[in-house]
Amino acid sequence: MELLARAIAEGRDPDPDALIAAIPYCRYLGVRAAVKDGAVSLIMPFAAHLVGNPMLPALHGGVIGSLLETAAIVQVVWETRAPKMPKPVDITVDYLRTGKPVETYARARIARQGRRVVNVHAELWQEDETKPIAALRGHFLIQS
Repeated sequence: MELLARAIAEGRDPDPDALIAAIPYCRYLGVRAAVKDGAVSLIMPFAAHLVGNPMLPALHGGVIGSLLETAAIVQVVWETRAPKMPKPVDITVDYLRTGKPVETYARARIARQGRRVVNVHAELWQEDETKPIAALRGHFLIQS
């Protein structure tokens, strides 16, 4: 959050990759970030330690869920410039398809923002953005 506060104080957009790199779990997953049209997209390259079912092989459901939650939180921080980390109130993840051993992408959007709670939708896909492998709906508490 210090990176975000410093960027805001200097009147510039923070580097989304630097924000992601500051999170140890994101470094472990190898996640990178890019901003396009005000939305932060997360990119997770495939790595063998991300496999949950080696017989298929398929991405671990926890990796999928955590990447979606991270995308939602990052988008809330990016759009609201929240001085503190948003806290999950409730999250629902729908697993739609098997995650293959390929590069994976996630993007979130704020569906509705109140004074204290933000409703966020996020999607995760691989080769085709129109065929998500998982989706998240969640509410996050923001503090000013």
